Amino acid sequence: MEIKESSFGTFEGQEVKKYTLINDQDMRVSVLNYAGLLQEISVPGKDGKRVNLVLSAADIEHFTDNGMCNNRVIGLVAGRLGKGEFTIDGQKYHVDTNENGNTLHGGPNGLGNQFFDAQTVTTPNTVKVVLTKTMTPEIDSFPGNEKVTVTYSLSNDNRVVIDLDGETDANTLFNPTVHTYFNLGDPDVATVEDQVLQVNSKFHLDVDGEKIPTGKKLVNAGTPFDFQTPRRLGDALNEMKDTKEGGFDDIWQVEPSTNVNHEPVAVLSDPASGRKMKLYSDRNGLVMYTANGMDSSLKFNRPSASWCALAMEAQTLSDTPHHPEFGDITLRPGKSAHHRIVYAIEF
Repeated sequence: MEIKESSFGTFEGQEVKKYTLINDQDMRVSVLNYAGLLQEISVPGKDGKRVNLVLSAADIEHFTDNGMCNNRVIGLVAGRLGKGEFTIDGQKYHVDTNENGNTLHGGPNGLGNQFFDAQTVTTPNTVKVVLTKTMTPEIDSFPGNEKVTVTYSLSNDNRVVIDLDGETDANTLFNPTVHTYFNLGDPDVATVEDQVLQVNSKFHLDVDGEKIPTGKKLVNAGTPFDFQTPRRLGDALNEMKDTKEGGFDDIWQVEPSTNVNHEPVAVLSDPASGRKMKLYSDRNGLVMYTANGMDSSLKFNRPSASWCALAMEAQTLSDTPHHPEFGDITLRPGKSAHHRIVYAIEF
């Protein structure tokens, strides 16, 4: 087990540092101190070349010149918060908005736009990078001084574990995730169409024209949203190509699972290479986005185009403050919050 630290350029006058976690199987996970960005999950390929399983860039400039949120920690509240409003104990709050009068991914100054303090930890079977950031109302307009800790761990059984912890001195919200874009194919595989997806879900959320949940749950069976049994992504995407989105940008209700002995929330596999990613999460929502209409000028490790990767964002169902039946993301003083996401990689 090993950890390497290197420079990844500068952004807004600050040095961006990269922390690379390496296990005994030569699987590597690289994390930036900017945005908690997951720059790399790479494995050895059959030809001796490394294969990065996430949509990535070789420098910080090409992560920050677009709005794709590539592999960033996002929050305090992932997804869309209708009108940037919520109520806790009868008190109404309004936070900064950044999309059609709504708050997307924590707003214009959320976690995905912050530098974190970083520490590394090495044990015989695990390597970790621990990121911390205290968010204040002056930074993101959410109430309270909220300490957020994001811990990325890599173990020798090829599991990437992401622990998300929050504590606050005033009532606020906490529903972060990592906006990870996956493509498990070899470097010359341009899209995820030939990859196979399974999702432990029977319902997805109905949304309005601004992608805000209406509160209604729609049955997946008999629709392109049905991945209860493994399905080639291209077959489902072809059914979605004539929709407004031209693919998926939707919210599935899933069965939470954090124990690798239980059924995963989702499984993405690449039959051509034999690679597989099993996703585990302790929350009931999974947002999936197929990079619809991605700008072809963006400089990533694969050609930028629609369907070049699949973003899988594990979280509590979106806009839950307006739909309490979806869950509770309230964080109160004296009560810490903890969430876990696991990517179990097979190669």
